[in-house]
Amino acid sequence: MFQDSKTLAQGVLAGQRRAMARAITLIESTRPDHRAAADALLEALLPHTGRSVRVGISGVPGVGKSTFIESFGLHVIGQGHRMAVLAVDPSSPRSGGSILGDKTRMEELSRDERAFIRPSPSGCTLGGVARRTREAMLVCEAAGFDVIVVETVGVGQSETAVADMVDMFLLLLVPGGGDELQGIKKGIVEIADAIVVNKADGDLAAAAMRAARDYQNALHLLRPASSHWTVPVLRTSAATRMGIDTVWETVETYRRVMGEAGEIAARRTRQAQAWMWSEVAENLMARFRADPSVQAALAPTEARVAAGAMTPTAAAQFLLQALLDSAGVPR
Repeated sequence: MFQDSKTLAQGVLAGQRRAMARAITLIESTRPDHRAAADALLEALLPHTGRSVRVGISGVPGVGKSTFIESFGLHVIGQGHRMAVLAVDPSSPRSGGSILGDKTRMEELSRDERAFIRPSPSGCTLGGVARRTREAMLVCEAAGFDVIVVETVGVGQSETAVADMVDMFLLLLVPGGGDELQGIKKGIVEIADAIVVNKADGDLAAAAMRAARDYQNALHLLRPASSHWTVPVLRTSAATRMGIDTVWETVETYRRVMGEAGEIAARRTRQAQAWMWSEVAENLMARFRADPSVQAALAPTEARVAAGAMTPTAAAQFLLQALLDSAGVPR
């Protein structure tokens, strides 16, 4: 049984970690009564949100992302900040979970009271995970965490989903051979606000320097997303913590420059509007699938489409009309 939303909100605002965990669990629940309570909770917390810097982090496999996030987090909290780490991992039900599912991968950071680590909710679509992560981000901000890291563990569209909810997006890459750029999707590079070449130490130090130069040259071929910001290419070693301070300084510079230019506020406005329409689409689809008339017509309609006896367009119109008729909407 969850506490009432008002009491839970008071606990979150007081920075109580147990209240934060309970609030996020409530948000992740799919029960209708829990959803109503979660909406009331978020409404109470909303005036206390928005004061953090929101940073998205993605990386190619083997880049050492968990080590990087821990080193980055320890540096950030050492500067007097409080940092929350949230995951977007729609693949978790199949792949065995996010790297955050096992906090021993970031053992030192997870033990610190100034840090809060929360794995992705399991069993959700990408849209569902993104929705819950956006709401969990608000809970963390209301609890006083002023740096929010959202990491993407899945591949494909999850990078875009994360970029659409943060102020700044960091792309972690590894030193490689001459064809390292071929393994990176152009679209992911285009949404990056900074590129970080990790593992730039030991035998890989020279390769990292070459890779950073290649990435910088490749960026010159892309149109800048903003006239106020040039995407930097940084080199780090999360294992030795070399260059981690530069990454944080870059985040602070980005926040100052883009904040003064009004671009962060404009970005958050666009994100809030997109979030609203995403909620409209998800709720309409949920009501559509739950409608008895639609449920009765769905299987035979799908069968007709599969057999080529009905076009997908006609089938969609037929099912939508079934929903409207069920709701008593006149034709």
